[in-house]
Amino acid sequence: MIRFLKALVLLPIAILVVLLAVANRSPVTLSLDPFSQEAPEFAAQVPLFLVIFAAVAVGVLIGGTATWIAQGKHRRARRQYKREVSRLQDEAGHLRAQTPMLPSSLPPSQPPTF
Repeated sequence: MIRFLKALVLLPIAILVVLLAVANRSPVTLSLDPFSQEAPEFAAQVPLFLVIFAAVAVGVLIGGTATWIAQGKHRRARRQYKREVSRLQDEAGHLRAQTPMLPSSLPPSQPPTF
């Protein structure tokens, strides 16, 4: 069922991406020289769809990196909590080992009497 839903969502997106690429095949000049517009030093003729796809990819990378950095404090807290849980489990195990065993004749619903 999930596979069908993925296909239902991703198929129209894939069709739109292919249509975008086919409709924007004409070459554009991608210039990295802001000072010389007539004869730029760093320029390349690339199809427009490559420029669009590259811009989307760079945006996804920048957004993912920013999210990863922003969530660092949560990852750090999770590691700290895991260490604390491990320490408390070890401590509980040591306390269980030191505690004398209760008589097995007591039903589990009654509290032990000392």
